[in-house]
Amino acid sequence: MTKPNLKTTERTRPAGDRASLYQDITQKIIAELEAGRVPWVQPWGSSAIRAPLALPHNAATRRRYSGINVLILWGAVAEHGFASQAWLTFRQALALGGHVRKGERGTTVVYAARFVPDEERRRADETGDEAHAIPFLKRFTVFNVAQCDLPEAAGVAVETPPAEPDLILPQVDALIRATGADLRIGGDQAFFNIGGDYIRVPPPQAYFEPINWHRTALHELGHWSGAAHRLARDLSGGFGSPSYAREELVAEMGAAFLCASFGIVPTVRHADYIGSWLEVLREDDRAIVRAASAASKLSDFLLSFTGQDADVSDTTELAA
Repeated sequence: MTKPNLKTTERTRPAGDRASLYQDITQKIIAELEAGRVPWVQPWGSSAIRAPLALPHNAATRRRYSGINVLILWGAVAEHGFASQAWLTFRQALALGGHVRKGERGTTVVYAARFVPDEERRRADETGDEAHAIPFLKRFTVFNVAQCDLPEAAGVAVETPPAEPDLILPQVDALIRATGADLRIGGDQAFFNIGGDYIRVPPPQAYFEPINWHRTALHELGHWSGAAHRLARDLSGGFGSPSYAREELVAEMGAAFLCASFGIVPTVRHADYIGSWLEVLREDDRAIVRAASAASKLSDFLLSFTGQDADVSDTTELAA
């Protein structure tokens, strides 16, 4: 058997390889959508999914993954039937006194950041101009804790799925109140009014399942977060336009991340938009990465109103 590669990060990748990475990720998401599966809405309630509903996190640092890595790791949990949302690098498993079991294959996630070369830093100091940072990209491999043998002293255990939550979670109501959003209940349509800066959602009794009211409210609250005086996303697109599809993609994933934080099984609020999402992804192989990054920002922004620390690491938005 080939000796396993113990190196968990790779050298800085050239631009061509970075483009290849975007294409690899995008093609996988497109294949899922074409097959009728939405990557940010995994079948958590099915017997195939043994892991609890939650955002993936690093078992050593306890910090959550974000952006496109959420989709990558959720997909690995669904594909391999892992019973945990916790992940470790090869070296982190060793540092905890354990090891990755022989023959286990890891999952590739990505990390992007920027650095300023020494020459550029000196030039900026001499001219007084702002130093220009250069983006760089790393891939690294993580293993689900279900693939590792770890000592009990490490304090890392495979989680057991939580009991079914109540249909209506008071934490969602608390979040809406904490944001101060003008949420108006009534009518028969759900939307965010940009000019009036308010949200309209039908009453809970209008839904076949009351929990869907919360899913809808979180989706529209996601749009609310994108206003110019908040996260300043492009909300100008009309129905059917590429910018409209991009914003719906962000709101859909953002609502899914929020649902996972509250223990609510995510659903697709607008399945009829899948065609327009596919069109956007086929035209721009970085669209899904940007949308996932924006969705994490959306989720962290809204949760911050309740005093929850985002505590996200191990992934950042990929360089444009």
